[in-house]
Amino acid sequence: MKLERLLAIVVLLINRGRVQAKDLADMFEVSIRTIYRDIDTLGQAGIPVVTYQGASGGIGLAEGYRLDRNVLTDKDLASIVTALRSVSTSHANAARELLVEKLSSIVPQSKNDDFQANTNRFIVDYSTWTHPEALKIKLELIEQGMDQLRPVTFTYCSAEGTQTHRTVDPHTIVLKKHSWYLYAFCHERNQFRMFKLVRMQNVTLANEHFERKVINPQDRPWQQEWSRPDNQARLTLKFHARVRHIAEEWFGIENVMPDGTGYYISQVAFPEDSWLYGFILGFGADVEVLEPQHIRDEICRIAEQIVQNYIPPTQT
Repeated sequence: MKLERLLAIVVLLINRGRVQAKDLADMFEVSIRTIYRDIDTLGQAGIPVVTYQGASGGIGLAEGYRLDRNVLTDKDLASIVTALRSVSTSHANAARELLVEKLSSIVPQSKNDDFQANTNRFIVDYSTWTHPEALKIKLELIEQGMDQLRPVTFTYCSAEGTQTHRTVDPHTIVLKKHSWYLYAFCHERNQFRMFKLVRMQNVTLANEHFERKVINPQDRPWQQEWSRPDNQARLTLKFHARVRHIAEEWFGIENVMPDGTGYYISQVAFPEDSWLYGFILGFGADVEVLEPQHIRDEICRIAEQIVQNYIPPTQT
């Protein structure tokens, strides 16, 4: 709808400063001419849209312009409350809970039942099945470090089992594939790194302060580092039919193809480390690494070691 597009354009201009007309046209799948008509409509409605010329030009809003809270619909408020409650399942926060109360109070009493129903339609529970308190304490300390611009110190155990002491400037908490991570600037490595919270021990806050560096979380810089071509191993995996559904959950239905013999083939890419070996072994005898040969050999070596653990000692 045109009204929804107009509101979305205003929100984008508030958040991004200046946007090219072509980018807006591509985003909303309309012509550039339509975008300029939308801009004229916004101007006639009293919204101070400014067109900047030149190489660094684009469409923007007059500095200081903000939307009135009344622009939020009841569904918008319900979506915000749902998101806030979802985050609170992993670590409750008094300020966050108060914000939920504030947003709920905006809704007229006559619409309260519908509002509550909308907030309960979609629930995301980020809490863990076991030891939720340990995760909660870490998240609270890290969040406090981000609020107060204080470095966080901890002992970190890598996937290979190596323990190191780290001091980092916390910037972003990331939930990815059911696990919580901290994206932070590491003093020891002098660069941004990802740290898995379950591998962090003895988390404390340092007394000094740091200056937050400029990052754009929307670009997901941690994903770019993880998916670098030189950081990836390309594998061809052969799955038994009885674990086909698990392979589809991990790799997508379109990437689990029958090979004509009752088995299924997937071609995937992952960073090669101990996590990858454990992931493959987690399928037991229902998976076979076809390529590359060196990972196939490594899985075989680990499997032979596992067998040795279960061979009873020779009776003398």
